[in-house]
Order: sequence, then C-alpha cells, then structure tokens
Amino acid sequence: MVQTQPPTKLIDEKGKRIDGRNPRELRPIKLEVSVLENAAGSAYIEQGKNKILAAVYGPREAHPKHLALPDRAVIRCRYHMAPFSTETRKNPAPSRRELELSKIIREALEPTIFTELYPRTTIDVFIEVLQSDGGTRGAGIIAASLALADAGVPMRDLVVGCAAGKIEGQIVLDLDDVEDKFGQADMPVAILPRTGEITLLQMDGMLSPEEFEEALNLAIEGCKKIHEMQRNALKRKYAVEKEAAEEIVNTEKEEKEES
Repeated sequence: MVQTQPPTKLIDEKGKRIDGRNPRELRPIKLEVSVLENAAGSAYIEQGKNKILAAVYGPREAHPKHLALPDRAVIRCRYHMAPFSTETRKNPAPSRRELELSKIIREALEPTIFTELYPRTTIDVFIEVLQSDGGTRGAGIIAASLALADAGVPMRDLVVGCAAGKIEGQIVLDLDDVEDKFGQADMPVAILPRTGEITLLQMDGMLSPEEFEEALNLAIEGCKKIHEMQRNALKRKYAVEKEAAEEIVNTEKEEKEES
C-alpha cells in the first residue's frame, strides 16, 4: 500500500521519530567496496532501507570520440531507480528526476577528481537504486565516491552526502521517505570532509535563516560521521587483500620447505 496520509506524529512525546531514532541520529549504514567483479571499482550501501549499488568504469577511451576533451577526462554519471525499488512499480525508462539527479551527482563528484591527469578519456559512474527509502542522492554520492576510490581514480578527497531537514517544527538529520514526504523541509548536502568544501546544496521547503544554518551544520556533522565509515570500508578491503597475500606467501613458503 502506498502511504498517502501522514502518520499521526513524525516525532512523539518522547522526542523519538517514527523509526525510533533521535532527531540528530543517522540511520544504520552498511558499506562495502569491490562488490562487482567486472567493474573497475564498485561499492554498495545500505542506509536504513535504502539499498544502492555504484560501479565505475574507466578512465577509458572516450566513445564516441567527439565527446572527448583535450585537457581532461569527461565524467559521466547515470543515476537510475530499478522498477522494483519503490512501493509501486516504477517505469524503467529514465525519468526527469533521474536525469536531474544524474547531473547533480556528477557535479558533486567532479570537484574531487583529478580529471586533468586523463585527457581524452571518460570516467563512467553508474548508480543503481535497488530499494528506495528517501535520501538516495546522498547515499548514491557516498557509494559512487567509494567506487571511484576502489577503481584507483586519483581524488582530492572522498565525497560524502547527507541530508538534514525539518519535521514537526524540529531540525533533524537524515530524513527517511515518510519524513521527506510529510515533513516541512529537506536539505541534501555533499562535502569534501578534509577541506570542508560544499559540492552540493539543495533545499525543498521553507526554513528561517537560523533554521537553515542549524540544518546545514547538522548535515555537515552527519557527513563527517559517514566519512569515517567510508574510510573504514576501504581499510577493510585492503586489510583483507593483505591477509590473502600473506596467506599465499606463507603457503608457497611451506610448499618449498616440504619439497
């Protein structure tokens, strides 16, 4: 059933949101890298009920060739929601919203990539939303940034996306789908944590100047927490690879000693 009526309360008397979170609490997040064998780099994110895959191909020769730029790589991004990702079946054809989000995510990622190192090439980023529960542009940015790092694309920093907003007159972090639909405001933000640069800032709804500043600071705080999770996901990948390499070396050493 598609929810068309708002719940009785988005925040109850105890200050808890409908999913049990506190106003400044992120949804549970799970991050993995190198989940696809055939991509140059890939990542998977679960954020609440969101389930999103990201894959990177390139840098590779531009095709068609007239799209190539002589001084830098071209970043191409495709954000797509699977037909089964929402409560009602979605048309598999790209919608206006998906085309808009593809452009927004590309513009959020571009400032961190050293595109000048790869002239006349393209770097393709694919983001596939398998299950949607609000905040997919931020989650898509998180996964895409990890996939770029996994592909070995030189970057100034990882890009992190997170949203803050207003529900029941209160500023909250990381809105889910119900809060996004029936709340008063939603503000997606993406930053480069090391420098603090903002690469994405949008807002839907109305906030006073004071509420805007509070929401922005809260979103940046959420981004910094997620950035640590991104770093840990990459560390886990290389720790596993190191253990596997050491195991191979030890096995070869034991075989030589036995022979």
